Amino acid sequence: MKKELVKGFNDYTGKEAEKKAVIQEIIRRTFEKYNYEQAETPIIEYEEFVNGENTNDEAISDIFRLKDKGKRDLALRYEFTFQLKRIAKNKKIPYKRFQIGPVFRDEPVQGNRLRQFTQCDIDVVGSSIKDEAEILFILSEVLEKLKVKSTIYINNRKLLNEILEELKIKQKEQVIREIDKLDKLPEKEVLNNLKKYNAEKLLKIVKNKEDFFKKYKSYSEIEELKKYCKYYGVDVKFLPTLARGLSYYNGSVFEIKSDIKETICGGGSYLVDGVSSTGISLGLERLGIVTNIILDIEKFLIVSLNQDKKAIEIAKRLRKQGKNVSIYYGKPSKALEYANVYGMKKVIFVGKQEIQKKQLKIKNMITGKETKFTFIKRK
Repeated sequence: MKKELVKGFNDYTGKEAEKKAVIQEIIRRTFEKYNYEQAETPIIEYEEFVNGENTNDEAISDIFRLKDKGKRDLALRYEFTFQLKRIAKNKKIPYKRFQIGPVFRDEPVQGNRLRQFTQCDIDVVGSSIKDEAEILFILSEVLEKLKVKSTIYINNRKLLNEILEELKIKQKEQVIREIDKLDKLPEKEVLNNLKKYNAEKLLKIVKNKEDFFKKYKSYSEIEELKKYCKYYGVDVKFLPTLARGLSYYNGSVFEIKSDIKETICGGGSYLVDGVSSTGISLGLERLGIVTNIILDIEKFLIVSLNQDKKAIEIAKRLRKQGKNVSIYYGKPSKALEYANVYGMKKVIFVGKQEIQKKQLKIKNMITGKETKFTFIKRK
């Protein structure tokens, strides 16, 4: 029986799992603070629904497909956005929701790309540019709490389409996908790919400075977004080469970069059953790589020296105070070793002598110092 992990899938235990949980809780609390309601959706859907209308997108080709016992064609969700078509139906607009959970992509594993990863999405169905600015502000707040150094880049699909119209390029979606690869492939390779569509002139245009693009009508949406971001105190940078790979984006697009090559957050504006919507997604595992937060979870280990009843009583009292506590039944030397392995910061010894004196001995595993405190026996 094979026990090794399937490539692109990971186990998380101990500090790694704790770190993920802390990051997720920070994100959840921040999203809730802005009155976004939490949603949960199935991991498995009908393949036809997962494919949607964007069958040419690279992400669609990476979908995990499967069949159930009824021979139905099913698939694992590759993102949350397509499920909004169902859960947003008949909701009062604007409908603001967030969702956190695993998504799956059957794609090559390299760098910080995984085949199962946790997405943290925030979306508004029935949105305006004002909502886009608020979403970017929420994301900046999350990143500040996580102590992540980052840069927010923005662009607009309407602007890219306007430029493509000017160049009389017909295969717009294919060309946009090629431009979006500029941060992944050498410029020469992107240029060669653009030549297949007679779109090599586009590369020269998108390398211009921001003032150049003010002549285009669609640039006004970028100006408005920047204005509202300024109201929120969010610093954003216009990046004309930013396109995002998914074809359903039809307005603003965003990406957030940090200290790794891969994007840590991405999103933009799109339609949900004809309704203007906006969303952005954070990758939890990538955030775990770039965050500078320090876990400071105080864990207690109570060592019972043949005083199990009293040890259990003390553990219950500490847990009622909100402390993280476990009990060790065994030799003190083994208990200290156990505490070191599992990051227990304080070890409390409960023996006959301690009970008689009503004084517990506490060892600080960080400093090595021992202190005593008096406890009152409850009647």
